[in-house]
Order: sequence, then C-alpha cells, then structure tokens
Amino acid sequence: MTPLPEKSMIRAVLFDWGGVLIENPVSGLRAYIAQALDRPEEDLHAVFQDYFQPFQKGLISEPDLWRDVSRRLNVPVPTRKSLYREAVEQASRARPEVFHLAEILHQKGYKVGLLSNTEAPAMEYFLAQGHTCFDAMVFSCAEHCAKPEPDIYHIACRRLGVQPPDVVFIDDRPDYIQGAVAVGLRTILYDDFEQIVRELRAFGVQW
Repeated sequence: MTPLPEKSMIRAVLFDWGGVLIENPVSGLRAYIAQALDRPEEDLHAVFQDYFQPFQKGLISEPDLWRDVSRRLNVPVPTRKSLYREAVEQASRARPEVFHLAEILHQKGYKVGLLSNTEAPAMEYFLAQGHTCFDAMVFSCAEHCAKPEPDIYHIACRRLGVQPPDVVFIDDRPDYIQGAVAVGLRTILYDDFEQIVRELRAFGVQW
C-alpha cells in the first residue's frame, strides 16, 4: 500500500452501489418480480412501495414482505428460496471501471467504503461477490437506517476511521448527496465515469 501524499486532505472515498458501482437496477428488479408474480409492473409498484422502506431498513423480512404483497395482489406466495435475490442477480449490471477505480484507490492507501440503501437479500448477494477493496461496507438493512438520514453517514465514517470532511462520497441521487453534505462529507453526484475521475482529482485524490 502506497502512503498517501501528506498534502492530501481526503482520506477516504465512499461509493454507492446501485447507480454508481452498478447501473441502476430498479427497473430490472421491478420487471423480474412482476413477471414472477404474474402481475403488471404498475400493480406491483402500487403495493410494493408501501413495504419498500421498512424492507430496505431491515425492519421486515423477505418472507413477511411476500406474504403481505401476495395477499394484496391476490397471488400465491412465492416458494423460491429468495425471489428478491434472484431479481437482484438478474438486474445487476456492474460498471467494471468503477470497481477498478475503487481497487486502485485502495491500493494507493485511501480508505474505500461502500454505503448502500440495500435489502438483506441484495446485501447477501453483494457480500458473496467477495470484493476485497472495501475497508467498510455499510448497508441500510443491517443498520436499520438509510440515506439520507444523518446516522448512516456517521456510521460509514466511523467504520472507515475518518471524519466527514476527510471523505468523498459518490452517489447518483441528489437527495442522498444532500444528506451527505448536511453531515459534512465532500460529495460527487454521479453522471459518468470520466466525470467522477475529474472531480476526485479536483478534490486532490491522486492515484
């Protein structure tokens, strides 16, 4: 690991998962689940949105989710081991260049973290990939709080062992960026890979 330049104020880079490390998976998730339940996507969305936040915060389990959603949609409860994990696997489209950037930053001595609003089956899928470049991984389902709530950003900073101003946080949602700004993190609103490279360099991040 190469020591960081002394003049660098940035000690850590914190990545979002869906929308940054991978393409936004929401439409693919919705399509896969709607097909599995044999219901139109708009019907699924109308019901699922009532449960999504508690599911994402780990406040309800996947079996409880499908029991209630299936009852309201008047469909059989899925018997698969994890329909949601299946959907995540099908909808995930990695951005290899962003993962590679995370690996390079880690090798250069920066703390590298993941901060994601993620459901338990999706967290299990991510962990199964065996990524070794992350010094800390913070998932909403494990912490029972979610972006843009202040607590989850503070948790990520503590796990990385840094103060908020020492971190650059990269996310594709303006509301999550605003939440990070409110607790003192530096931020980049993701547009494309070349843009985050430019903005990281503007923050003094070197690799």
